[in-house]
Amino acid sequence: MSKKKTSKNKPLVLVDGSSYLFRAFHATQRADLRTSAGEPTGAIMVVLNMLYKLLDEYSPEHIAVVFDAPGKTFRNDLYDDYKANRPPMPDDLRPQIEPLLEAIEANGIPLVRVADVEAYDVIGTLAREASKRGLETVISTSDKDMAQLVADNVTLLDTMSDTRLDTDGVKAKFGVAPEQI
Repeated sequence: MSKKKTSKNKPLVLVDGSSYLFRAFHATQRADLRTSAGEPTGAIMVVLNMLYKLLDEYSPEHIAVVFDAPGKTFRNDLYDDYKANRPPMPDDLRPQIEPLLEAIEANGIPLVRVADVEAYDVIGTLAREASKRGLETVISTSDKDMAQLVADNVTLLDTMSDTRLDTDGVKAKFGVAPEQI
């Protein structure tokens, strides 16, 4: 595990927007940041600050923030109870989604949402395609499941702990190689 980017090449940065959003929301609950009209804004502020930091640190030529699209995915068709035990979205989080998406786009950052497919699958597809082309790719997420995507030129970045996982880091942390996850 390393703390900083070591390559001089500018990587493709894929941001797990859904992961960012939920972590930012839960991190700001005590502060209860709101507009003068009472609309919650904490998650929006934290996600944008995380994106700005990422842009400053990596100066990527290519970046995309990937979010889950609204509605069900193909997995719901395969298994009726898929995510059935997941708690509902918090009331103060829902009104922050659209303003956040608008702010990301207003900053000129590509936003990706694919109907019927989770952000996880989109990120995995983009990372594998980039890897085939030999592009260094940084996946910014806190989702441990994405460790299976790590490869010679694909690393995971957890901005909350400011750590990167490469192949050796995955082996050290989980005791198995990425392809075994």
